[in-house]
Amino acid sequence: MGDTNLTAILYKQGDLRLEDATVKEPGPGQVQLSMRDVGICGSDVHYWTHGAIGDFIVKAPMILGHEASAVVTKLGAGVTSLKVGDRVAIEPGVPCKCCKFCKKGRYNLCPDMSFCATPPIDGNLSRFYCHDADFCYKLPDHVSNEEGALLEPLSVGVHACTRAGVTLGSRVFICGAGPIGLVNLLTAKAKGAAEVIVTDIDASRLEFAKSLGADHIVLVTSRDPIDTANKVEAILGDKADITIECSGAPSSIRTAIFATAPGGCVVLVGLGPADVELPIVNAAVREVDIRGIFRYVNCYPTALAMIASGKVNVKPLVTHRFKLEQTLEAFEMAKQGKGVKIMINCEK
Repeated sequence: MGDTNLTAILYKQGDLRLEDATVKEPGPGQVQLSMRDVGICGSDVHYWTHGAIGDFIVKAPMILGHEASAVVTKLGAGVTSLKVGDRVAIEPGVPCKCCKFCKKGRYNLCPDMSFCATPPIDGNLSRFYCHDADFCYKLPDHVSNEEGALLEPLSVGVHACTRAGVTLGSRVFICGAGPIGLVNLLTAKAKGAAEVIVTDIDASRLEFAKSLGADHIVLVTSRDPIDTANKVEAILGDKADITIECSGAPSSIRTAIFATAPGGCVVLVGLGPADVELPIVNAAVREVDIRGIFRYVNCYPTALAMIASGKVNVKPLVTHRFKLEQTLEAFEMAKQGKGVKIMINCEK
């Protein structure tokens, strides 16, 4: 097999292959990219191990990968915002730009969104890839390619904390110390949260959260959501102003509601079962808002500014590095839940 454009292709559940794909030319408004670093997301692993996430089902071979940075190698017709040689971070979703959601600025809700590595749209875990230039963000010289790739998960944190209303002095409770919980921790602190408390069932992940700036950590040892909520309240001295739920576990979502102060806000970031039983009357009579988020919108510039200014340091999140040729090994490690963020370098 040649290796002009080595590519990670998921054929079906459990069948991930490295193959040489055709190098595509950029269309109007697009750029051709020589890929640099691509992070493995939980969704990539889930498509590989389960073949679907909700209504998104792998029905045909699909290229994985959506947390990415690259170097511009060719310009499509009409592209003036970038030049060959520019290093960029890739926002993986390209909306239609015409529907009512796009026109209102909420393009993440666009019904015709083309999002990398979401069936049937190909991702960018390959040597070369073409993407809409409008959704490629030039990286300053002092921001690394890995940091550029990490703009994707960090943007989830920016969107969640914005939807939650995190501001100076907020007391924030984050459920789950996985990669998304950690970027929410970093974002909440950067936005001025006075105290951030993090829960998880894994002690090592909690210690990692502590090293990133968590003020308090709580190891969850009980399935009783009220018991965990009481522990959080005891440490903070009161209920949290804002809770950001990043695990998707039903008991944790219930804990989130019980642990949030009257008039506060719970943002649901983690995705678990389609149907979850909630203490909805408890939330309603205390006017606890429950909000969802879907990916992010207009967040990449903010995430980039946070990193470029030094307000947020995402470098410690990368715990393991692999070459593109080692993709299967990298995915096996991710499936085992090892490390925090696994990064694949696509350079030859």
